[in-house]
Amino acid sequence: MAEKTIALLGQPNSGKSTLFNGLTGSRQHVGNWPGKTVERKDGFFSHNGITYKIVDLPGTYSLSANSDEEIVTRNYISSGEADLVCILADASQLNRSLFMLADYAGIHVPVVLLLNMMDIAEGQGKKINVAGLQKSLGVPVVPMVAADKKQYQPFFNLLENLEKRASFLNAAKLEQLCRKNIGDEYSAILELLPKQGIEIYSASWLAEKLLEQDKLALSFVQGKTEPGIFEKIKSLISCVKDGNLRTADCKFKWIDTLIQENVTSSKKKTSRSRFDKAATSKRWGKPIAIGMIVLGLICSMLIGMPLMELVGALISGISTPLANWLLSVGVASVIVSLLCNAVLTAVTFALQMACYVFGISLVFGFMEDIGYMARISYVFDNTMTKLGLQGKAIMPFLVSFGCNIGGVTGTRVIDSWGQRILTIALSWVVPCASTWGVVGLISGTFFGGKAVFVILSLFAVAFLHIYITYKIFGRSLNKENDRTGLIMELPPYHKPHWKTLLGSVFNKMGSVLKRALSIIICISVIFWLLSYTPDGNVTNSIIYRIGTFIEPVTMFFGLPWQLFMAFVASAMGKESALGVMASLFNTAGIWGAIEGTSAVDTAALSTNLLSTISQPEALAFLFAFFFNMPCLMALAATAQETHSMKWTVRIALYYILSALILATIAYHVGCVIF
Repeated sequence: MAEKTIALLGQPNSGKSTLFNGLTGSRQHVGNWPGKTVERKDGFFSHNGITYKIVDLPGTYSLSANSDEEIVTRNYISSGEADLVCILADASQLNRSLFMLADYAGIHVPVVLLLNMMDIAEGQGKKINVAGLQKSLGVPVVPMVAADKKQYQPFFNLLENLEKRASFLNAAKLEQLCRKNIGDEYSAILELLPKQGIEIYSASWLAEKLLEQDKLALSFVQGKTEPGIFEKIKSLISCVKDGNLRTADCKFKWIDTLIQENVTSSKKKTSRSRFDKAATSKRWGKPIAIGMIVLGLICSMLIGMPLMELVGALISGISTPLANWLLSVGVASVIVSLLCNAVLTAVTFALQMACYVFGISLVFGFMEDIGYMARISYVFDNTMTKLGLQGKAIMPFLVSFGCNIGGVTGTRVIDSWGQRILTIALSWVVPCASTWGVVGLISGTFFGGKAVFVILSLFAVAFLHIYITYKIFGRSLNKENDRTGLIMELPPYHKPHWKTLLGSVFNKMGSVLKRALSIIICISVIFWLLSYTPDGNVTNSIIYRIGTFIEPVTMFFGLPWQLFMAFVASAMGKESALGVMASLFNTAGIWGAIEGTSAVDTAALSTNLLSTISQPEALAFLFAFFFNMPCLMALAATAQETHSMKWTVRIALYYILSALILATIAYHVGCVIF
């Protein structure tokens, strides 16, 4: 079967990931580009007997060599690996989203323009003359809605005629604008460069990048031209002030011409709604954002809790018949204990956690899909600046709600090394989806209707934790000259794409469940082995001897030895805490041998937790667990992103120590309240 390679290129939020997921589904691989910390996503799909490899290039605003993402993108395009480059643009905001296309003009690699979010553009009353745009650009233009797979057919039609329709972008008008607006220096540089360009780059594209003081372009041209000619080029470049601003101005004028010739609007500009004015105001923006986050968490619990209870009831209903059947066919009681106590109970916890992840992913995914999450980034820009961070540093915090690993890697958009480490140190406190699975289960079990107040107290302390962390690490990592503001385009509000949203939620839920099952079952079996005794007497187990030996110390933090073991395991992965509790708290006490027809009852397991652990101890565990380091994988990602083992260890030790201090305080406060 023939294979072709397609590269997806576009600015952040252009819909690249949506199209990539829509085309490839589960047939995708995530890794890193060689020698870089930048994530690489490859996927595959088949159409008409041809296999297409899709490479989702990093989302960047241009092809300048100012970041690892831009360098990786440029190097891949120049490598010749891609048979076609697809540039995605937001059809509802063409004046900004076409800048990537303008920055690509002059690169001799076949390209097509995909106009995404056509439904939003049409809702705004915009009519785009696709045929006229194709004529102006000299390349195929495909209107589509990446969130709706039913509208992929024009894209597939393009692939069927790829060899006939693929072509290079017409950059003649952009070159004319540069000659007119930049002046003689630009024309003189063009004369010094080969008329046919160098390799895949046209002379006009190279001239623009040279004027922008692009380091890679300077090095590239120096290696491809004679020393005397390059010295003349350098002399001409030095005569042009603000070259990057002047070339950008030419590109925006080129974009404006394209829009004036091919886009019409039948609606007057609509005024902003009262809600949006309040949601982005200095006075009400933050309270509304906080209220929406709290409301989102409450709605997540309302969705997740019934599903968690249903799963618990179903597993409880099958555990006893399963144990009885296994014993009746002669399976050894130790194997029955392992399967029904360690494995089945761990599966129950993993499924319950996945149910909670479903709730929180659905609610916050909905908020992002309709366009509100960008408002949260906007209104908290001021807060981020006070923490000595760039305004866009809010994004790693938001991403961490799904996974702290994503939050850590999301700091790559921050240019300053010190601010990157500071952002990582602060974002570790953000609870990931797996954290909420455990917090929802424990708080609901021990505090019932008051669980909301416990969760709110965790959030309140989290804000205090962020402030203290900034004070501790900020002096050495925060520098005044590294601070920059946030520049972003607020997307228009629009209806959610339910099918795409639910698909994303189920994919995330499945990913968490797969990871949770492997970790929880593994940890559960390990602790089962440490705690199993043939006679069912807990005092004869290895775990009991270790636990009782250290309990005088662990109780100082308000943690019985069983909960301290769960706290230690949570540093390996938040899900691991569930595996430990599934192992150490059971209807038989601690993994005793199954005798007769007895089997684990997950409903009775909750009762046993309540009878064994007091509310102050549960509160202490929640605080210790919540503020512990995220997981070993987040630790590894931190070491990779910071390139500093010293700072990685510092941050990890700080979180472990602060978690135990907060657990101690919570325990003593709990003793007074309860």
